[in-house]
Amino acid sequence: MNLDFSDEQKQLRDQIRRFLRDTCTSARVRAVANEHAPFDRELYRGLAEMGVVGAAIPEAFGGAGFSYLELCIAAEEIGRVLAPAPMFSSIYLAAEFLLQAGSTAQKALWLPKLASGEMTATFAWVEGRGAMTFDKVRAAVRAGRLTGTKSPVPDGVGADLAIVAALGEKGLSLYLVDLNGEGVARAGVNSLDPSKGQARIEFINAPAEPLGSEGDGAYIISQVFDRAAVLLAFEQLGGADRSLEMARDYALDRMAFGRPIGSFQAIKHMLANMYVAATLARSNCYYGAWALANGAGELPTAAASARISATNAFQECARNNIQVHGGMGFTFEFDCHLFYRRANAQALALGPLSHWENVLIERLATRLNDVA
Repeated sequence: MNLDFSDEQKQLRDQIRRFLRDTCTSARVRAVANEHAPFDRELYRGLAEMGVVGAAIPEAFGGAGFSYLELCIAAEEIGRVLAPAPMFSSIYLAAEFLLQAGSTAQKALWLPKLASGEMTATFAWVEGRGAMTFDKVRAAVRAGRLTGTKSPVPDGVGADLAIVAALGEKGLSLYLVDLNGEGVARAGVNSLDPSKGQARIEFINAPAEPLGSEGDGAYIISQVFDRAAVLLAFEQLGGADRSLEMARDYALDRMAFGRPIGSFQAIKHMLANMYVAATLARSNCYYGAWALANGAGELPTAAASARISATNAFQECARNNIQVHGGMGFTFEFDCHLFYRRANAQALALGPLSHWENVLIERLATRLNDVA
């Protein structure tokens, strides 16, 4: 089994990398963070024009009609530059919810707008502090009206549409809510990574349209989270690789006692550990990409493996990048902290690492029992 990308896909990767290298500098990432902007709209528009935003959305619904492999490639490049764009909330989550559970009419209405970058969307799921679970949902829909509070909501300040997990007549269900409509009040909240904003959204009798069947919320969320986990893992992989490159380059340039600091054993071991973590993550990410693109039955296990290894790799590489840079690495002027912030924010994006470790154990045990 060859899990590597084709030559054409690698050419696409190079094209996306050149575009992001020229347009998404660390100065633009800092500008979004410092100005508390929802996201970099010009950058996002450029990604949409390249077909990146709608890569995995079918042509029938306004997308580019590529496969998930191309979207994984784009996600890795987006992660390398810490692009302040709502790909996670709008594409990995919202678009996937529509693709997996939306009616033909809902797909025809919303997916073309998401693919073109005309609008953005998000998934409103978490309700306060602590790990979010299905039994913690308190937001409710009665007679087509939603009441409740969601916080934090990724990219919620600038989003136009929300897919909301709430209690319906038959239990946990999903609903579409126009965030620019009546009954919606939102405000930004402080977050570890200010270049990727979070919001507190209060719904007060807001009109809500069912997405999928009533009572199927938990099942649909689990399905979409597995798919989003693979895509987010590629972003984390890109961030880990770039952190490793930054540390390597600095170790070769920085002189101490008449020689590059990269020649000292402690730095060598640190860089080696970063490389091993990133390489392990890449292996698991590629397996996850194959499972996602082919609709393989191994996707649940592959997604959890990719999520765990990519989270560990990005956090280790971002942390050790600061250590290699020494005292300079802790300063605001260096970009090390941007990667450290993103690494730790993404570690919680789909639930904490402990959740995915438990999920992986359960899924592996289930597979073993099935084989037995």
